[in-house]
Amino acid sequence: MSVNVIYLNETVWEAGLNRMRWLFDEFDNIMVNSSGGKDSAVVLGLALMVAEEKGRLPLDVMFVDQEGEWQATIDYMRIVRDDPRVRLHWLQMPIRLFNSASTTEPWLYCWEEGKTWLREKELDSIHENTLGTMTFGDLFNRYTDQYFKGGKCVSLVGMRTEESPGRLTALTTFTTYKGETWGKVEDKKKQQFYMCPIYDWSYVDVWKAIHDNGWHYNKLYDYQYQYGVPIREMRVSNVHHETALRSLYYMQEIDKDTWGRLVERLSGINTVGILNEHFMAPKQLPFMFSSWKEYRDFLLERLVLPEPREILRRQFAAHEGRYIPEVQEQLNKAEISMILVNDFHGTKYNTFHAAHGMDSIKYRGERDLPLHGAIPKDHVHTSSVYQSAN
Repeated sequence: MSVNVIYLNETVWEAGLNRMRWLFDEFDNIMVNSSGGKDSAVVLGLALMVAEEKGRLPLDVMFVDQEGEWQATIDYMRIVRDDPRVRLHWLQMPIRLFNSASTTEPWLYCWEEGKTWLREKELDSIHENTLGTMTFGDLFNRYTDQYFKGGKCVSLVGMRTEESPGRLTALTTFTTYKGETWGKVEDKKKQQFYMCPIYDWSYVDVWKAIHDNGWHYNKLYDYQYQYGVPIREMRVSNVHHETALRSLYYMQEIDKDTWGRLVERLSGINTVGILNEHFMAPKQLPFMFSSWKEYRDFLLERLVLPEPREILRRQFAAHEGRYIPEVQEQLNKAEISMILVNDFHGTKYNTFHAAHGMDSIKYRGERDLPLHGAIPKDHVHTSSVYQSAN
């Protein structure tokens, strides 16, 4: 399989705006999902432009506050909340999240009663969890379903293919809605979808749109830039997430107040901050082990609590022997990272499968492994439309 690029006679700005207009024509119920990041800021900016054009204000925007947020993210979301064109759904309710900084306390129960929170809740936020789930990934659909009373709806997300091979595959492979691939079917029966109208934008396109339109954005990016964080590694997600732990290396310097409260609130944070990159999987196999698999199993038995250990053990067994030997070894290294950051949902598996593709599979006839549409090795990035071809 290869991925062909079809260039359109329009810029990504024009394409993004046209997609947004199309979505407003297709859906009466629209919710913008905001993480507080730059991509969400662009989706919000485009959506506000179209909502104003079509007389659809105020615009519904959802922000799930994971407690372990940067202060700059909170400051930005307060700006969004104060925009009269926005109806902000600020969720500060009890949920369970991975704590990737600790193997002995692998969960953070956000906004847990009886605990000292990182900060006080906003007066106008939603405090009570009536959604029937504590799982972060289920909150968005549960909330929109409840809010829109089960009607046809779309959630707008700032996901882009440039960010990872897995996202490229997810947004260009399967038809989601009326022939378009740049989204996800959340509930086909209820006609509930996620759509990503800036899926083919580059990070340069994103920052140009913010600059040209004078849109507000999270000032954390400025602090990270001043600190020397590479542009492609800048993240504003909660700092105990498995993909954001590196931000703990410099958080104590650029957001010391949040850092101090986070150390008190959550196990393992200070350890990660001290160890820095030594916290991650080593680049060289420790001399006392004969293979990365042996080292993986050693860590699994000694670092992981019984319940999550069984989850990881089942995942490891399901992926054993699926790749050619040299690639299988790289997979074992990825599994070590999964152990160290409590990646029980297999996020690193998705990225690994997408990056290595079907050419590395040992048994070509086996299709039961969840490859999530393995990315071809000869793919080309584009600023417009992708089309799969055999």
